[in-house]
Amino acid sequence: MRPSLLRATVAAVAVCALAVLVTALTKISFGFPTLALCLLMLIGGALRFRILPNHPATLDSVTLVAVYVIAGPWYAVAVSVFAYAAQLRQPSPLVKRIFNPSHRVLSAAGGGLAYAAVGGPVGSEVLEHIPATVLAAVVGTIGHQVTNALLVSLILWLEGQVPVLHFLRSVILPTFLPMLGYSALGVLLAVTWIGGLNIVACLLVLGPLIVVRWAMSQYQAERAAQAAAMRAFIQVIETKDLYTRGHSERVSTGVGMLGRYLRLPEDRQQALEHAGLLHDVGKVGVPTSIIRKPGKLDDAEMDAIRLHPARGVELIGNIPFLEEVKSAVLHHHEKYDGTGYPAGLSGANIPYFARIIGIVDAFDCLTSTRSYRPARSIDETLAILVQDKTTHFDPDLVDAFVAVIRSQGWKAAAADQPAPDGTVQAIDHDDLSLGSSGGATGSAAGPA
Repeated sequence: MRPSLLRATVAAVAVCALAVLVTALTKISFGFPTLALCLLMLIGGALRFRILPNHPATLDSVTLVAVYVIAGPWYAVAVSVFAYAAQLRQPSPLVKRIFNPSHRVLSAAGGGLAYAAVGGPVGSEVLEHIPATVLAAVVGTIGHQVTNALLVSLILWLEGQVPVLHFLRSVILPTFLPMLGYSALGVLLAVTWIGGLNIVACLLVLGPLIVVRWAMSQYQAERAAQAAAMRAFIQVIETKDLYTRGHSERVSTGVGMLGRYLRLPEDRQQALEHAGLLHDVGKVGVPTSIIRKPGKLDDAEMDAIRLHPARGVELIGNIPFLEEVKSAVLHHHEKYDGTGYPAGLSGANIPYFARIIGIVDAFDCLTSTRSYRPARSIDETLAILVQDKTTHFDPDLVDAFVAVIRSQGWKAAAADQPAPDGTVQAIDHDDLSLGSSGGATGSAAGPA
């Protein structure tokens, strides 16, 4: 039922947008100034940048505020569709091709209505009422953002693919204040335009923004290259054992799911996902003979395994943007009751990220095939996590993780792993289920 409701809603949005656009066209005059404003919106829509690492935006919000001030809300509505023109070359479903320009028109109208409601100055009168113009621009930006958020949230709810609350928390709220700041740039552009420079004002205001956009794109490209290098490094490490291939990527995905459920800020979310990816990087220093040993590890071999968190910290120690993940990598094998390693920390003394990674690490291990056992089912594994909370795991985080997996599901390890060998008695160091903790002999073995 929802697909048909989605199409009907998009059609209704498009009809409303068309009605508003036609009305706007009857309220404006056509000529070179209007053409210049269209060009201004086209430039703004073509200049993409990032307010947040994973959320691209365009400068059309800056230019939209400028048009409110230069010519008034009706002109802003009329020229708003030109901001979408730069995206026409990008392939997308028909529903999106209809919705995107439509919601831009309605968002521009929402912002224009707010701008007019507070008596925002237009044209030459702006030069005599700068404070009122700035205030009206802020109110207009709020109106624009609220209308945009409502329309997009409605579509996301109908699609059912992205939780609306997640969209509001991770996109709208973090970008709200930056977009208010950009409204001041729109006023600056408008004032220089009205002062006599007209479209030349774009060079004075948008020029520096283009430079900033280029610098930010270079920074993001560098971050992307670093992330790719990390993933390649992890893949090399995981070739030591066919059974753990893809493990670090899945842990990074899992901690990301839990972090979003816990409403972590964007920067903390990124750090958590990096920590999940790199938690086992210290295995590069563990001899392959130990990792692939077809039997239980003795105490000396288990000690070599226990060193991998510290070795991981040594490896990432000189990478500046990974400072936050060091404690998570070092302590992800601590246990809530204090019986873990390397420091025997307990309860809240275990770093928060390390507690999160410990849960997802064990979950992925248990739902993956190992040389000594087949993969456990998701339901069975969740039951083990619940059983082991307060001993191995933070109980509140276990409850949150169970809720995440129940609601969002989990893509377990690929089924093309080698079949387990019943004669092998080894136990992976990550396999934290009751009755099989540790994997070593002697004092390192844990409960029998």
